[in-house]
Amino acid sequence: MIRVALPYHLRQLAKVDGEVQLEIDGPVTQGSVLDALEARYPVLRGTIRDHSTQQRRAFLRFFACEEDLSHQAPDAPLPEAVASGKEPFLVIGAIAGGT
Repeated sequence: MIRVALPYHLRQLAKVDGEVQLEIDGPVTQGSVLDALEARYPVLRGTIRDHSTQQRRAFLRFFACEEDLSHQAPDAPLPEAVASGKEPFLVIGAIAGGT
């Protein structure tokens, strides 16, 4: 089981509490995790990735094992701790602003 932690607004949209658990067949990558997440929660399609380009939306970041994975290729394997379910794959809403 892959564990995915979503930001509050996406949890509310998907109507879930806490982490989401997903079964992934094949390699555990950002792409496969997001594909499974969007398949299970169709309301999230287009909220994390652009519909046509499948690129990560601005102001969202991906983290796992204390590493920023936001700029890694979607087909790059995620850390073993994520693939085994020991650590969650985090989707974090970035905060922007000024003074």
